[in-house]
Amino acid sequence: MSTLIVTLPPSMPAQTTPCSVVWAEDDRTVKRHLDAPLSLLPATPDAEIVVLVPVGQLSWHLLDLPKGTLDRNFFQEGNAQRLRSVLDGLLEDRILDEPAQVHFAIEPGAQTGSPVWVAACDRTWLTAWLGALEQLGRPVARIVPEMAPPTANTAVAPVLLVTGTPDHAQLVYCSDLGVSVLPLTSASVALLTQAHLGDSPLPVIAEPAVAELAEQHFKGRVSLQTRPQRALAAAQSAWDLAQFDLLRTRGTRTRKQLATWGTSLLRAPHWQPARWAVLALVAINLVGLQAWAWKEESTLAAKRAAIRNILTTTFPDVRVVVDAPLQMTRSLADLQRQSGTAASGDLETMLGLFQTLAPEIPAPTAIEFIAGELRLKVLTPSEAALSSATAKLQANGYLAVLEGDRLVLKPERRP
Repeated sequence: MSTLIVTLPPSMPAQTTPCSVVWAEDDRTVKRHLDAPLSLLPATPDAEIVVLVPVGQLSWHLLDLPKGTLDRNFFQEGNAQRLRSVLDGLLEDRILDEPAQVHFAIEPGAQTGSPVWVAACDRTWLTAWLGALEQLGRPVARIVPEMAPPTANTAVAPVLLVTGTPDHAQLVYCSDLGVSVLPLTSASVALLTQAHLGDSPLPVIAEPAVAELAEQHFKGRVSLQTRPQRALAAAQSAWDLAQFDLLRTRGTRTRKQLATWGTSLLRAPHWQPARWAVLALVAINLVGLQAWAWKEESTLAAKRAAIRNILTTTFPDVRVVVDAPLQMTRSLADLQRQSGTAASGDLETMLGLFQTLAPEIPAPTAIEFIAGELRLKVLTPSEAALSSATAKLQANGYLAVLEGDRLVLKPERRP
């Protein structure tokens, strides 16, 4: 997915305020870079919009937060205000403005028991820019700092960055002590060189506009990095300054971003191969289900035909097959009667079987036999005796049900 990185100027937003914009297709390649007024920012409906806060707009503070402050549920609605109050109290003497006018953000992955970096910036300025971008239909997905000190989970060597213009060059020192901005002079270079305790020289990065000045001050050990490249690297940071009162705004932006991703999946040209792959997968599954259903239907039809064939072969007098198992049962019973053999539904067969399989049930006091159904009037048997007799009779193809004081016995019809 493409990313649109907007670097916020230090001034308040206006339609003609120029913004530095970087458009990247992936995490490594800058596709386009331009400076455009706020009202003319490129429309990229499929891009994730990331706001970049410049170095000069942020101050950094290393704090030891009270125990329990960073519990998992602390950023829920009821606890975010408490954490904000804790930060207000700890930073009240470190910042020049009133705490209510400053927006705070805690480092990603902060843990209790170790110092935590807190970024601070002008709340009015930041919310004004977010509102202006929102009104233009550019919902912001993330807010990242241009440069940030290494957190407890990351080990990054200190770095010197020379930026600005030849007439107003600045030196940015980023280390585990924070982020400092100084004018590029011989004194500032000497100060930072003396403060660096490492044996190896500090890596120096310079923008092309001030590369010659950097070469003079640092004796040739300078590597070049353009502003678009630095913006792209900052966008990969784990930082997100949208915290506390901006959480709800971030949630709204995230929902809009999800909707944008959904639209991109459905319509964007670069997702067309994936859409065709999904359609092909669905079509293959539908064809497979249809083939499986056809096979099962064919197997069932073959079994039905086999049953009909057995019926018509065994009993040629049956010419129309409606219910093959039932017709076969009736034809077999008729054949048994004609030959003088008791059928399964005859009184003699059912009484003999009952006597053999249900000796625990008391002898019946009355017997009634109607249309293959035997009703025996018995004293109420025990539950164990009835259950045992029912199971034995059912195993031999008979159904036994107790209806009041009568035990009803009849052949069980099976498909």
